[in-house]
Amino acid sequence: MPRDVWGQVAVVGGGPVGLLLACELAREGVGTVVVELRTAVSERPKATTLHARAVQSLVRRGHLDGLVTGVCADSPGTVTMPFHFAGIPGLTVSAPATEPEPILKCAQDELERHLERRAEAAGARILRGHRVTGLRQTGERVHLTAEGPDGPVTCSAEYVVGADGSRSSVRRLAGIEADTSPATVSALAGDVTLATRSALRPGWHRTDRGWIVVKDAPGGRTRLRTLNCSGPHPARHETPTLEELGREVSWILGEDVPMEQPRWLSRFSDFSLLARSYRAGRVLLAGDAAHLHFPIGGQGLSTGVLDAVNLGWKLAYAVRGPACEGLLDTYERERRPAAQQVIDNTRAQLALMRPDAGLDPVRALFSELLLDRTAGGCAALAARVSAQDTRLPSHHPVTASAWEGTFLYNAVLRTPAGPTDVITLLREGRPLLLLLGEGGYGDVTLPPRWKEVVSVVRAEAVPGVPCTALLVRPDGYIAWAAPDGGDGGPPVVDLAGLGEAVAV
Repeated sequence: MPRDVWGQVAVVGGGPVGLLLACELAREGVGTVVVELRTAVSERPKATTLHARAVQSLVRRGHLDGLVTGVCADSPGTVTMPFHFAGIPGLTVSAPATEPEPILKCAQDELERHLERRAEAAGARILRGHRVTGLRQTGERVHLTAEGPDGPVTCSAEYVVGADGSRSSVRRLAGIEADTSPATVSALAGDVTLATRSALRPGWHRTDRGWIVVKDAPGGRTRLRTLNCSGPHPARHETPTLEELGREVSWILGEDVPMEQPRWLSRFSDFSLLARSYRAGRVLLAGDAAHLHFPIGGQGLSTGVLDAVNLGWKLAYAVRGPACEGLLDTYERERRPAAQQVIDNTRAQLALMRPDAGLDPVRALFSELLLDRTAGGCAALAARVSAQDTRLPSHHPVTASAWEGTFLYNAVLRTPAGPTDVITLLREGRPLLLLLGEGGYGDVTLPPRWKEVVSVVRAEAVPGVPCTALLVRPDGYIAWAAPDGGDGGPPVVDLAGLGEAVAV
């Protein structure tokens, strides 16, 4: 007989996106079940980069404790770290010194284990070794069926989130269509032992046939990635062999590179996917289930993480209150354009990487611009790659303050209870209403259902923030700011960004 599993939200997929979402939901008291096919965290190397906006958001939610060092909210200046664009060195990613370093290098398996511990500690239940076989929506419930190591399992939940990768069963079973672009290149990756260590030195190597990216790997191995732009592999889901990787490396370099003892091998391409909708009734998508792109620039993991951070608090408030269900509709409006931007960005990088001699002047121009620290284009490009240029759509585009939809960077807040900072106040996971300076905001009376949810903090005016009041979402974005001017009426606080239809 099937086992029955109940939860308020079922998350399908136990990768970093699904586990992060489970952390967000469980810490808010939402009964959460994670259904994952793998029996254990995979040690196969995958993503290793978290970019600035993802790091900043995770720090505000307390999820990177033990993975990043503490920050000082009154540190002056900026912190800059080197990166690349399309394999061209010189790009630098910057963030205020009040924030964590703008690039966090962390192996995906390490991040998954970290998030799994946090999710379980918060009360989430994780079912490993379970393959989803069916999905059915009825009224206010979603019913999943799965095959597990002990037989069939049925799971009933108020919502289901598909975070189960690019071949998402949830996306398929929910009938959500996706726009796709076929593969035009083939690529291989793997950890091997080179017969001669000096045969390939770490770095990015471009020839007139393609690219080879070389990194040192644990155990004296070498991590290789190849890019062959002559066309897609005829069977891109076929498992590669050591012989194939060796032939590809030798062909791209034009010389034989003996290798042995492969630890893992994989194949990828520039096939891209973007779900036409992130929601079908009570089923939602996140991470690679919603979007897929060529893995260049380390943006894939960060994009999925930002999906989870955006969706987590909204789904919790839709399940437990106080928000109305319409709040969930803002998830797609905010995150789907961000995914399209990443797809376009990685396509542009791949275009620059194609071994066409006609592109040499373009690559030279990019190299000059990236190395020119006075060029504003370099900063804009870095902000795009690190997602720090993301601005959320306004709920009131005509009357909104210029601050609405922007990210509130960390700053010292001098309150009657003593100094604190933005990161510390948001670690509680609650929206933050900041009343700054002498702006005329007396006792603010919030609707009863929001009183126990929104933290109201009075503080002195913050240099560089010419607002008398800010409503900050749990993910660090400003949901509302007091208008720059005034109509002479009494000051109000607009909760539309939290799913409340009226101002108070």
